[in-house]
Amino acid sequence: MTLTDRLTRASTTSEAGATSAADAAFDVFLDWAGEQGLTLYPAQEEAVLALAGGAHVVLATPTGSGKSLVAVAAHAQALAQGRRSWYTAPIKALVSEKFFALVAIFGAEQVGMLTGDAAVNPEAPIICATAEVLANHALRDRELADIGLVVMDEFHFYTEPDRGWAWQVPLLLLPDTQFLLMSATLGDTRPFEEDLTRRTGRETIAVTGIERPVPLEFEWVLTPVHETLELLLRDDRGPVYVVSFTQSSAVEQAQALMSVDIVSSARKAAIKEA
Repeated sequence: MTLTDRLTRASTTSEAGATSAADAAFDVFLDWAGEQGLTLYPAQEEAVLALAGGAHVVLATPTGSGKSLVAVAAHAQALAQGRRSWYTAPIKALVSEKFFALVAIFGAEQVGMLTGDAAVNPEAPIICATAEVLANHALRDRELADIGLVVMDEFHFYTEPDRGWAWQVPLLLLPDTQFLLMSATLGDTRPFEEDLTRRTGRETIAVTGIERPVPLEFEWVLTPVHETLELLLRDDRGPVYVVSFTQSSAVEQAQALMSVDIVSSARKAAIKEA
């Protein structure tokens, strides 16, 4: 049973009204998360409760603290209240990844995707899109846009000289929309809180923290990347993510790693067959 099915069942037994729908969605979400083996961290619970209460939320917690789970709760609450919600990110690959993740949670009929070169189920109640797509909708439709809630991932892109406008425009032109602004690298969030509340009349709550629920280890090494990877895998410290700061460098790095002997010949054959 998808989370959507659970929400639908709960909505038929709850009292009428948006507030009770959000409360019912919160309970359904907690039950669903528990069945996934997930227990909410205090920051997650604080953010989800604030969203259920109708507030904007600035979620500025470290990487690995479960911001994506808060986003799922936000979409669930919006769906239960009959509001259309959007998830935005700066990179099409991240939008696509989130699309498939939300499809698995809510069901294919409930989730769509809009990027510069792809449109899948565009009338769905939950839309995954690049930030520029949402900004263009806001510029075109403004307060008439049917957008009840927006999750802005990687919100620190707000300060990008070339692309920051796409994060700024929805905040300026969608006064009736509820926002969840997420980033692990935000500084002082008070200007966002004060500005959002002033323009929308909706309370803005910041959920911040510097403690990582999942500890992060730092190590400085001088060995080449391919040797470092081999050492990590030898010590059973995988999976390993290799980060590049441009697409071209990522392609170059991937090609260089093709010569690294990571798996056995038999495993390679099995992978190729699959």
